[in-house]
This record gives sequence, C-alpha cells and structure tokens, in this order.
Amino acid sequence: MINWQAIDTVLLDMDGTLLDLHYDNFFWTQHLPLRYAQIHGGNPETISEQLMKQIMAEKGSLNWYCLDYWSTQLKVDIVALKREVAHLIAPHPSTKDFLNALNASHCETWLVTNAHQGSLNLKLDHTDLGQHISKIITSHQFGKPKEDPDFWRQLQQYWHFDPARTLLVDDTATVLDAAANFGIQHLLTLRQPDSRQAVRDALDYPAVLSFAEVLPIPPRTP
Repeated sequence: MINWQAIDTVLLDMDGTLLDLHYDNFFWTQHLPLRYAQIHGGNPETISEQLMKQIMAEKGSLNWYCLDYWSTQLKVDIVALKREVAHLIAPHPSTKDFLNALNASHCETWLVTNAHQGSLNLKLDHTDLGQHISKIITSHQFGKPKEDPDFWRQLQQYWHFDPARTLLVDDTATVLDAAANFGIQHLLTLRQPDSRQAVRDALDYPAVLSFAEVLPIPPRTP
C-alpha cells in the first residue's frame, strides 16, 4: 500500500489516528453535558443538544478545536473537565508497533495536530507519544486549522519538507483534501477512528483498520 522508499517525512495526526477518538467523543457528547448541567443547572439531555448545535456551528474552524474558546463560551474549565476522564485516553492497539517501525526507519516522524495545547499536553502526559516523535506542531501555533491551505504553507516554511516525499496520516477528510491540494503526495486515513463506532467504508483516500496493514517498514541502513 505504501512505498516507504518514496517517503522521507511522515506527518501524523493525533486524535482518531494515533489515539482512539472514543475519549474525545465521550467527553464532548457525554461528560461535558453532564458536568455543565451540574455546574450551571439544567437537563443534561437538553444541554447536550444545545451544546452540539453550538459546537457544530464552529466545525472546521480553529474555534472548533480551541479549549480556551470553549472555556470562555461555556463558562467552564474545559481542560480541568477533560482531565476528569483522562483515564480513557488510549492509543489504537497498532500505534506502538507503527511508531517503533517508523523510529527504526529512515523517515522523520512529526506529530501535526489541530489539538489545543491544553489537550495536547494532557495526552502527552498520559501516553508515550512524545518519545516517538521528532517534531510536534499544533495548528494553534499558526492560527489556522489543518483544513486551511495556509496551515500547510506555514508548516513548510516553519520546518521544510518535500510534499512529494511526504506521507500524511489523518482521520479527517477535509484535512486530507487540504493536504492533497497543497501537493502532499502520500495520504492515508483510518477506517475506525473511534473504536466504539462503526468501521467506515467507501472512503476517498487509502484507508487501514490497523497500522499492521502498512508494516513492515524497511529499517534504516547503517
């Protein structure tokens, strides 16, 4: 599926790609409405519907991912509430083997995420992702989400990479679209970003259920 000899740089998304998206989905759809109702009063089910409408209105924008924005809008400490269910943070089962194989290869591995710094820090604290990644960038540093073409231009200026020899692995189609339009040649997505939800079929990009499907990766030569 992947010609590893044609790739020098691997850009990896975090949530739904390396990490199980169940944590984030559970937080926004279940834990946040419950805790919001406890803090501000109201019916959790009604609040859940209202919150989803409010959140979905920002989909694709940097606000969608910004915990500072939602803390202000909802008058709650989002990072503190996310910490309450941090035990649910978990890599996909095949993530460790994939990262180990990348580390042993000639490829440089970067984490390229839309996650807010508060969420990124929490997940780095609860996983060993940081031990496998040479560079980490969050779109909040550029003020543009990965869905925006400007993100990719700024990333290339910040850390040079050759789009023709770069692989992006991401679970979001609009991000993959933006990367493809920028010129990134190698694109891969996940068939099941959330382990508690159905496997996705008929995707627009090459997709795997497990990273085992793209292993082995040839190790670097001495």
